[in-house]
Amino acid sequence: MNVYVVISATVVLALSILSFPLLNNYLLNLKPPSTTTSVADLIVNNGLIFTSDDSLPFADSMAIKNGRILRVGNYSFVQQLAGDATEQLNLQGKVVVPGFIDSHVHLINGGLQMVRVQLRDVNHKDEFVRKVKEVARNSKKGSWILGGRWNNDLWGGDMPMVSWIDDITPDNPVWLWRMDGHMGLANSVALQLAGITNLSKDPDGGTIVRTSSGEPTGLLIDAAMKLIFPWIPEFSVDERREALLRASNLALMKGVTTVVDVGRYFPGQSVQLSWDDFSDVYQWAAYSEKMKIRVCLFFPLESWLSLADLLNKTGRALTEWIYLGGLKAFADGSLGSNSALFHEPYADEPHNYGLQVTELESLLNMTMAADKSGLQVAIHAIGDRANDLVLDMYKSVAATNGKRDRRFRIEHAQHLAPGTAARFGDQGIIASVQPQHLLDDAHSAAEKLGRDRAEKGSYLFRSILASDAQLALGSDWPVADIDPLSAIRAAMKRTPPGWGTAWIPSEQISLTDALTAHTLSAARACFLDNDLGSLSPGKLADFVILSTSSWEDFAAEGSASIEATYVSGLQAYHPRN
Repeated sequence: MNVYVVISATVVLALSILSFPLLNNYLLNLKPPSTTTSVADLIVNNGLIFTSDDSLPFADSMAIKNGRILRVGNYSFVQQLAGDATEQLNLQGKVVVPGFIDSHVHLINGGLQMVRVQLRDVNHKDEFVRKVKEVARNSKKGSWILGGRWNNDLWGGDMPMVSWIDDITPDNPVWLWRMDGHMGLANSVALQLAGITNLSKDPDGGTIVRTSSGEPTGLLIDAAMKLIFPWIPEFSVDERREALLRASNLALMKGVTTVVDVGRYFPGQSVQLSWDDFSDVYQWAAYSEKMKIRVCLFFPLESWLSLADLLNKTGRALTEWIYLGGLKAFADGSLGSNSALFHEPYADEPHNYGLQVTELESLLNMTMAADKSGLQVAIHAIGDRANDLVLDMYKSVAATNGKRDRRFRIEHAQHLAPGTAARFGDQGIIASVQPQHLLDDAHSAAEKLGRDRAEKGSYLFRSILASDAQLALGSDWPVADIDPLSAIRAAMKRTPPGWGTAWIPSEQISLTDALTAHTLSAARACFLDNDLGSLSPGKLADFVILSTSSWEDFAAEGSASIEATYVSGLQAYHPRN
């Protein structure tokens, strides 16, 4: 942390503890309390509260009523709002932070994946085969075996093939997706169902991986995965509703109180699918009072007109649980699948520059129309060329449609060409990034890009912040685990498993920058900063109690665990519950 910030925060906290209510009134721009001030339902005291609010970065107490924050400051100032029925929560010195906002998840996907084949962290072919065999043994003949999250980099880089699983799945079609979601493995039964043979042509924006003799290996990349999707039975409404509840419970365990759900990409990618989840799952949960976390929904860019119509009728906030966000599209694939789009070819595939998965003219026309209708647009871009293409397109759209608060987003922004990081600030583009991905990519980026390219342009968090751009942190769950404290630590330390040093240490960021990126900046990135993102008077009382009582230790190591999660001032998770 910057020394000035530490000193300033310490001074403010010290003065607050010395019981200067007028100082707190000045800092919070509040009038002195009157005799008609509301009585709090809950007062949280004796803590180290990081507010994410620059007007008062730290406090020791806050008052809450009807799910919103009434007052933040020192104990005597906040205690003025106590009444006979006010509940008192003594934090015993523990650190409190705003409820974490995960800026990029596939929430229902994640909930579904929790009960499918689990291949995350598998580091050997034999273990891969064993896990699939175990599920196949208990599967009905003809039923699909689904799951994944495999990462071939963990077992040396060799890609899985149909030969790995054909003998153990002769009666079941199989689809197992790679951890990045841009590649999957099908067995021969699934390939036959989909009509994929050595004569099949690669679809636009996708690749059917083949052997040297032209036979499909079972691997399908990006748009080629859509050849399989129509054959996978759609998950039932009940399965998807259960997945939402399952995923929400996990989010609360990790201190996440709000997520930006950018849609379901498996088993299908049709426009209608996201809208089905909206009506069948999210609205059902809201109306039946089963929502546990807040969600901001992003829909496929192709459906911009439907979203524009709905927003005109309802506004952004359908309830305090469900918010209409914006639109999501793809510019390229992923590094792990060698389908991220780069200016220079892959070092391990000299003729491969990656894939542009959406035709540029179509992407521009839809973005132009959506922006003209006042909608927010977020586009997936991982390779340096993809990021430059999207930034160029955003610049053209803004110049054509005129100045407004549009908050364009780039999802991932993982690899940038020299000078590109500065463009985020210059153009006011939000970088929605996932620090845990760097822990996986650090092992393979040098091999795929060459060490020099990888170290100059990968995960440039500090450079993006230095351009005065907004950085919003997320997980991309279920690609990576939904775990903000792990993401914060990854952004601070940048130390992959097994490494003794940081990967590109010049791009490490401070604890306060990382916390802000997972709270207030994340709220700004989806237009929710009037209600969420900081522990400020008037905002919703979503907060997390951490295990640590030492800010210095937290700032140095980024290590802590979740003691409790509160949503609207009510305890939603505690380890003993």
